[in-house]
Amino acid sequence: MKVQVLGPGCAKCFALMNHVRIAVAALNLPAEIEKIEDIKEIMKFRIMSTPALAVDGQVKFAGRVASSAEIKEILSQYVVKV
Repeated sequence: MKVQVLGPGCAKCFALMNHVRIAVAALNLPAEIEKIEDIKEIMKFRIMSTPALAVDGQVKFAGRVASSAEIKEILSQYVVKV
C-alpha cells in the first residue's frame, strides 16, 4: 500500500503527515508513506486545495488536516483480516 500526503510543505501538510504515521503505526500496516511537494505531481491528482491524502493513487480527502483516528478509519479498509 502506498499512502501519499500531497502539499507544498506547509505546517498543515506536516501535521497531516504526522497523523498518517500515527495511523499506519496503530494499524501495523506495511505501508509506504510518501510526501509529494512538487506542484506538477500534485496537479496530477486533480485536487484544488492541500493538504490532501491519497491511498494507492486515489484521493481520499483534500483541503484539510484529518485526525489520526479518521485516517485510521480510512486505512482500516485496506487491512486484510485473516
